Amino acid sequence: MALSRKRQRELKRLKRDAERLWDEQREAIDHATVVLKDARRQAANYAREEIGPRIGDGVGSARRAVGSARDHILGDVLPAISGTIGSALAVLEASKDPRVRDVVRRVSSAGEKAGIVTRPAKSGPGKYILIGLGVVAVAGVAYAAWQTLRADDDLWIEDLGDPGSADIGDDEEF
Repeated sequence: MALSRKRQRELKRLKRDAERLWDEQREAIDHATVVLKDARRQAANYAREEIGPRIGDGVGSARRAVGSARDHILGDVLPAISGTIGSALAVLEASKDPRVRDVVRRVSSAGEKAGIVTRPAKSGPGKYILIGLGVVAVAGVAYAAWQTLRADDDLWIEDLGDPGSADIGDDEEF
């Protein structure tokens, strides 16, 4: 069955319109591709020129703060703690020495004879040594914590702010 001439013309016109539409769509897609490439290039330039330096400044400030904190811990806190622990161990070792025990016994017995020192029922010098060690350890830890947590101006990271905004009150009157 053959198509009438009228139908053949309509089909040719429809085919021509479809091809024209297809060409227009292809041109629109090509144009959109060019615009997207340009937008991507502009975004990369903006990120490299504006955002990158700000992030770099923030990272640099954070590195300086971390480095300062590390130096502070290594220079102040750890030596204080190790000194405290070393002192405590030295006192414990000294209390184990028989000569020290002998001196403590002689001083205690001389004090008892003179009436200055009264011997407690069951406590010995170890109790006082442990109390002294505890006080020294608590003082060392408190000092280390104070040194770590005190406010240092060089540890603060400055707010970059918005470079385009003006502060309220700068050369303006309301």
